[in-house]
Amino acid sequence: MDKNEIKVFCPATIANISCGFDVLGVALDGVGDEMVVRKIPEKGIKISKLEGQDLPMETHLNVAGVAGMALLEQSGHSGGFEIEIYKKIKAGSGIGSSAASSSGAVWAMNELLGNPFSTLQLVQFAMAGEKLASGVAHADNVAPALFGGFTLVRSYGPLDIIPIHSPAELYATVIHPQIEVKTSDSRKILKTNISLKDGIKQWGNVGGLIAGLFMEDYALIGRSLQDHIVEPIRSILIPGFDAVRSEAQKSGALGGGISGSGPSIFAFSRGKEIADKVANAMEGVYRHIGVAHDVHVSKINTEGVRRL
Repeated sequence: MDKNEIKVFCPATIANISCGFDVLGVALDGVGDEMVVRKIPEKGIKISKLEGQDLPMETHLNVAGVAGMALLEQSGHSGGFEIEIYKKIKAGSGIGSSAASSSGAVWAMNELLGNPFSTLQLVQFAMAGEKLASGVAHADNVAPALFGGFTLVRSYGPLDIIPIHSPAELYATVIHPQIEVKTSDSRKILKTNISLKDGIKQWGNVGGLIAGLFMEDYALIGRSLQDHIVEPIRSILIPGFDAVRSEAQKSGALGGGISGSGPSIFAFSRGKEIADKVANAMEGVYRHIGVAHDVHVSKINTEGVRRL
């Protein structure tokens, strides 16, 4: 095994999970990017290859470069790193494209340096990439990408991340209509104040969802997948949203909502058989209204970024 080079899988993620805006996320197993990271004698980060998406290769304009520099500056390492990025997650899809690049870069660099940093520290470095992508250093995608499974960001100041149990039979179906919704744009339309009534409903659902995950109570998970604050506003940007969610639930989904800032829509199901039926139902809506789309069915990835 080459101690100076590593190839990694960087998972796609679902953030918010309906009721947990900016604090809940989960890693997926069926879709993700790949990266090759190697040590080089020159100081700094060099992105030498980027395939799959038209994204900047300049270090200061690329989320992997920015996240990597955040780690490098704290590492005391005398050299630098070269990064090859193979994007399988489309930018602006709502399943953590920027988080996969940011998380993969810092996880791989940490491995090559002998793991001097904790997973929590890696999240903080990866958040620098998220700030470049969206204008906000949020952790709800990078936390599950690095910890694996479901994660709760209990606090941002100081950063406090709680790994949440993943029920064994839980599957995610994610459909991506081929339109781009930039995270930075979808944040601009949100209200900055909420009513006490909506707040009470929302934190009841957050507590219910976390309890449901730990108890493996699938019905409770489904009842808790409701968003009274963000989804009513953001869903306006997504064609066919209400119909897609409705057809998913008719096909047996526990519940679902917008993945991250959209336009992808997710649904959770108990078992792969139902998750596949849900995928067909969701696709049927977009075929009917003539919207090109991708669909992914995935078990929960409890490992996060991993070596290939």
